[in-house]
Amino acid sequence: MFPEHQVHFRTDGRITYFRLTTLSQAVAAVALVAALGWTGFSSYSYVEHERVVAVKDGQIASARLAYHSLLGEVAEYQTKFNAITQDLERNHAMMLGLVERNARLQTSLRSVSDELRTTQVDRSKIVSAREGLRRKLANLEQELGGLTTRNFTLRDNLDSVENNLQMALQERNEARFESTRMKSYVQQLEGRLASLQQSHENSVQRLTEQTLSQIGDLEKLVSLAGISPEKLAAFDDDSEANTSGQGGPFIPAEALDSMPAGELKKSLDQLDNHLVRLNNLKSVVRHLPLAAPLDTYYITSGFGKRRDPLNKRWAAHYGIDFGASKNAPIFATAPGVVKHAGWKGRYGRFIEIDHGNGVITRFGHLAKIFVKRGQKVSFRDKIALLGNSGRTTGAHLHYETLFKNRNINPMKFIKAGRHVFQEQ
Repeated sequence: MFPEHQVHFRTDGRITYFRLTTLSQAVAAVALVAALGWTGFSSYSYVEHERVVAVKDGQIASARLAYHSLLGEVAEYQTKFNAITQDLERNHAMMLGLVERNARLQTSLRSVSDELRTTQVDRSKIVSAREGLRRKLANLEQELGGLTTRNFTLRDNLDSVENNLQMALQERNEARFESTRMKSYVQQLEGRLASLQQSHENSVQRLTEQTLSQIGDLEKLVSLAGISPEKLAAFDDDSEANTSGQGGPFIPAEALDSMPAGELKKSLDQLDNHLVRLNNLKSVVRHLPLAAPLDTYYITSGFGKRRDPLNKRWAAHYGIDFGASKNAPIFATAPGVVKHAGWKGRYGRFIEIDHGNGVITRFGHLAKIFVKRGQKVSFRDKIALLGNSGRTTGAHLHYETLFKNRNINPMKFIKAGRHVFQEQ
């Protein structure tokens, strides 16, 4: 294919030449083909790169619009959350006022009971006096029967006895009138007491229904976050088992039922139990991580089974990877105490926060940490900056939520928080 050629040059009568061997021609042909191929490939790569860059620019613009929209929604949700907190505080103040009013009512009931007992004692005295007068009258009648034969000699004594009888009859009539008046007064007091008791029972019933409704809403919120309200209540009981004491004298329940306003006391006891449950749930909800740890973000890897980004093997992912700009601020998603702040193996720079009631949040691959172990943090405190420390392929935040050392999908907590804002 490439026969040998000789190229001759003639200068001033002298002839010179050089040879083009088969090997040199083959090498030149290969070099020419390679140059043409590289030129074509470079041209195609340049055109394709421009097209990919244009597509990526469009995606970045769409993502920025989504970020701004999400930022507005988060601000609106924060405003609604503050309104909910103020409403709960007003309801609590109203409940305290009703409890104080109930205490004053119980004091009034005790004073009425004392008056009733005094009235019963007076009535007993009147009955005793009336029985005594009856006995005196019987004795006088017997004496009058025996003194019939001595009528003339004892006339003066008889006049005196008649006067005594008239006075006794007058006292008996006054005692009967007083007894009737006291019975009427007692009946009026009993009617007023029954009316007051019914009014307060209705008030307690309305408060109980409102409290149960709020308890139901909070339990629904806890369920949306992926936590069983029953398990959460059992965890609270276990944590307080060694710090609470009980005791006191034994009083049978029948004795309490027979006392005035027994049913009202039962209703108040039930309301008190519901209020304790409501306060416990409010305390738990205040410490649940219901917000996202970043102001703006996108999810780069979800919760559950996935292919490892480095070795491409199937693996369990017990958190969510949030993408955002490097050094973006990271916030505490609920009040709590920092249990770990520093380097932790493949997590890189790592923070763990205990929110109480068995709830824990974890933050990994951080660029910088602003808190230390044992420090108390509040909701939305700035705790770190987003980075790519540890085992990563780029800058992102690895975020985990745990309940009783069991991982729960963090999006359940975030969606539950959005549900609260939408309901309000």
